[in-house]
Amino acid sequence: MPESPRPRRLIPNCQEVHHLTMKGMDRPLNWVERLRVRSHLVICDACTRFNAQMQLMRAAMRRFGQDDDLPGSPR
Repeated sequence: MPESPRPRRLIPNCQEVHHLTMKGMDRPLNWVERLRVRSHLVICDACTRFNAQMQLMRAAMRRFGQDDDLPGSPR
């Protein structure tokens, strides 16, 4: 008889949160993924800082890309 897939825990570990955080940079997370990340961030300061750093980097890269579109910007 085939082994049933291991059920995912509601609260993921740090490695899973890092993976989901990076996935969330490329596409919107579904509600289950968002719930799992948020439930972990409540209890883990390190992942909360990592998540904030990734959001800051994403915002900086967006601003950096917008600066290239300004008139008079060096090319």
